[in-house]
Amino acid sequence: MDAGERTPLSPNTRVVALGRADPTPGEQVGAPLVLTSTYHADGPVNYARGGNPTWSAFEEALGSLEGGDALVLASGMAAVAAALSLVPHGGRVVVPTAAYNGTLVTLADREAAGEVTTTAVDVTDTDAVVAALDGAAMLWVESPTNPLLDVADVAALAAAARERGVLVAVDNTFATPLLQRPLELGADVVVHSVTKYLSGHSDLLLGAVVTGPSEAGRALHERLRRQRQLHGAVAGPMETWLALRGLRTLAIRLERSSANAAELARRLEEHPAVSRVRYPGFGAMVSIEVGAGPHDADAAERVAAATRVWVHSTSLGGVESQIERRRRQPGEPDVVPESLLRLSVGIEDGEDLWRDLDAALRA
Repeated sequence: MDAGERTPLSPNTRVVALGRADPTPGEQVGAPLVLTSTYHADGPVNYARGGNPTWSAFEEALGSLEGGDALVLASGMAAVAAALSLVPHGGRVVVPTAAYNGTLVTLADREAAGEVTTTAVDVTDTDAVVAALDGAAMLWVESPTNPLLDVADVAALAAAARERGVLVAVDNTFATPLLQRPLELGADVVVHSVTKYLSGHSDLLLGAVVTGPSEAGRALHERLRRQRQLHGAVAGPMETWLALRGLRTLAIRLERSSANAAELARRLEEHPAVSRVRYPGFGAMVSIEVGAGPHDADAAERVAAATRVWVHSTSLGGVESQIERRRRQPGEPDVVPESLLRLSVGIEDGEDLWRDLDAALRA
């Protein structure tokens, strides 16, 4: 092999290596935590809303993993709002019938204010989605969707959208860049709730958007950067530093939690108290329906309240396993069954998770 050639590093290695300064004898190995609101004049940044070295380290890492340029924001909702700011006034957004309720509520509020219109689609029906794209400004995709875990043909949808001049935004929170890279599939913007899998420890709020390396992508990146700066959706350096530290273990956390999820999904298919299991075949999210039917909210609440290892909470993507009846949340779409429990499978011992969940279901 030529001395100048190197075998490309796998994503599992890059999550550990990215976002670090070049090695310097005597200097720290990790990225610095820079806590400042003010910089000396005549440097690359003149105020903290414009940039921070801790941001830059995280953005380098996530951008490289997604194959684009990343911007870190104050929360996942700040990232959603930034991406939706690309829709012109009066533009139409094609969106899944079931998606993260923060996204749907934001769109509903903007529609009520006369700012946008929306068309809801089943993202698994590629032909129906394509038919809805004519005249749209943006296609918003989740794959898998939250919480029904439907999987879309992102590449086919992105190609159809590109032919029609429609922007494509993909919320990649559930899959992470280790399982899916939407920019490579044709998306224009990738959205993350960094709060979830990327940081992985349920101890911060953070979001991010990523755009492609093309000229068009760089133009979108500048619009999103300006949105962040002028609307104040800036990330705290401490949260960003913690997220970068959490990112280092993403590969090993996702491997363990995904293995647990696959085994739990297999066993739950045969459980007498479970009427339906929703599992996309990858990742660490599983949704189940319990009780006498799709409207049996009481049965689902009893299961969630009876667990001891599983944490009854509304977030996901942490090291701990979490369980929640999603319809208890305001704004959750009616297409989500009342009896549906969303399971975010963590990294605990799989047998402990099974025994605890089985006992709650049987009780």
